[in-house]
Amino acid sequence: MVDTTADSDLLDLRKGRPAAGQDPVKRAQIIEGARRVFIDKGFEAASMNDITREAGVSKGTIYVYFENKEELFEALIEEERGTIFKNMYEVLDHFEDLRKTLVKFGTVLSAKITSAKVIQAQRTVVGACDRIPELGARFYERGPKRGHDRVMAFLNEAVERGLLKIDDVDLAAYQFTELCLAGLFRQCIFSYRTKAPSMAEIEHIVTSGVDVFLKAYATEKFLAEEQALQLA
Repeated sequence: MVDTTADSDLLDLRKGRPAAGQDPVKRAQIIEGARRVFIDKGFEAASMNDITREAGVSKGTIYVYFENKEELFEALIEEERGTIFKNMYEVLDHFEDLRKTLVKFGTVLSAKITSAKVIQAQRTVVGACDRIPELGARFYERGPKRGHDRVMAFLNEAVERGLLKIDDVDLAAYQFTELCLAGLFRQCIFSYRTKAPSMAEIEHIVTSGVDVFLKAYATEKFLAEEQALQLA
C-alpha cells in the first residue's frame, strides 16, 4: 500500500490550505470548545465526545490535532498561561526603586493569581492530578516554578547590589509571594470568596507584605537610600 499522506499534505500547501493538524484557526476552535467543556464538567467528567460536540468538529478532526484528552488539556493550560501571564515578569527586569518594584510586581501577581479564570484553571488541574500526577508536575514546572525562578533572580540582584541581605533566597522568594497573597488565594480557591478581591484590597495586602519583607531582609544601605529619596 502506498502512503499518500505526505503527497496530500503537499497538495494542501500548494493550494494554500494548511496541512492536516496545522490549521491554527481549527486548533483554536478545538481548544475553545475544550475550555468550555472542562470548565463545565471538570477534567475527569469531560470526554472527547463532549469536546467534539462543543467545538463543532468531527472526531477524526480532533484526533488529528490532539492524541487524547490529556494532551488537549495540557495544550489548553499552556495557552491560558501564555495569555494570562504574558509579560508579567518584565516588571522585574527594570530595577529602579526596590520597594516600588516589589509592590508593583506583587500587585500584578496577586491580581492574576486570584482572578476567576486562573482560580478555575487551577481547580481543574488539581482535579486531574490524582489520575495524572505527572500533569500536575509539568504544570508546576512550566508555570509557578518558572515564576519562582524569576523572583529569585530579582532578589539575587538586590542582594548583589547590597540592598537586601538574604541567606536563603529560595525560601525568601516563596515568602514574598505568600505575603502578597496573604489570605486571598485560599479564600478564592475554596470559594469562600465568590468574587475576586478588589484592587484596593490587593494593594493594601501587597504593600503591607512588602513592608514585612523589607523589615526582614533590607540592609542599612537600602534604608539609607530610601530615606534620602524621601527627603529629596
